[in-house]
Amino acid sequence: MKKRETRKEMNGVIFNIQRYSIHDGPGIRTTVFLKGCPLTCFWCQNPESQALKPEILFDKGRCTSCGQCVTACSCGANSPRDQDIRIDRNKCTGCGKCVEVCRNEARKLAGRYTTVDEVIEEVLRDRMFYENSGGGVTLSGGEPSMQADFALELLRRCKKEGLHTALDTCGCTLWETMQRLLEVTDLVLYDVKCLDTAKHNKATGQSNELIIENAKKIARFKEMWIRVPLVPDFNDSEEEVRAMLAFIKKELGPVQIDLHRYNPLGEEKYDRLNKSCIHLDPQSEEYIENLSKIAVTE
Repeated sequence: MKKRETRKEMNGVIFNIQRYSIHDGPGIRTTVFLKGCPLTCFWCQNPESQALKPEILFDKGRCTSCGQCVTACSCGANSPRDQDIRIDRNKCTGCGKCVEVCRNEARKLAGRYTTVDEVIEEVLRDRMFYENSGGGVTLSGGEPSMQADFALELLRRCKKEGLHTALDTCGCTLWETMQRLLEVTDLVLYDVKCLDTAKHNKATGQSNELIIENAKKIARFKEMWIRVPLVPDFNDSEEEVRAMLAFIKKELGPVQIDLHRYNPLGEEKYDRLNKSCIHLDPQSEEYIENLSKIAVTE
């Protein structure tokens, strides 16, 4: 008797599924945020997205040092020290056991392992909204290509269900990987942060050469929306913005361009991950309006 084959489930790590999203592509969408990113932008608003594994966000202000997390942790990552609880990030596996026993909600798990089936089941709950608004599903991150096989299967399943798909990417990945994802992607949301290679490398930990090269290739055959995160004292000068707009117009053609004002709301996450953070004051609305006018007229 022939042994029945069972389909192996595809697993991935996500840190959020945002329903009723209206800023990540056309219409009403569901945005799936995958963990893992090759860049370490100093202004990153979701630092919990950078590592591939689940992580603990620890709010020291809520902690009463009750010790429940110490007992619950099987890998010895939590320890009492000077009337405080410390996390050894090198030992922590992000299992979430300490989150379950925390009485004061001082701990939050950023990231969870899930299957394609589980994600698709949640995505399909809002099919009616997609159909009525011309929306769909967007994969974001982090950087989706860091989990290329998982992202590819998610996109394939969405297309099989007749859903519009969008890929929100920083573009820092091998073209072979990007090309696979684009086969089942209707729209690409693409970040352009800085044109100067040395400056980009210092700010993000990676060169922009591959990013620019991929952008030019994608623009030849796929609809793109270009996103420019405006970071104070980094790339938000009028001169810098004009240079990026000129590059986009010349090399990428007539694409939608969105200028994004810096938002400091993610800064508290750095402390909860035991990471250092550079505080930046957001630009005034008037300043962003002036830059937006340049984007329209250039």
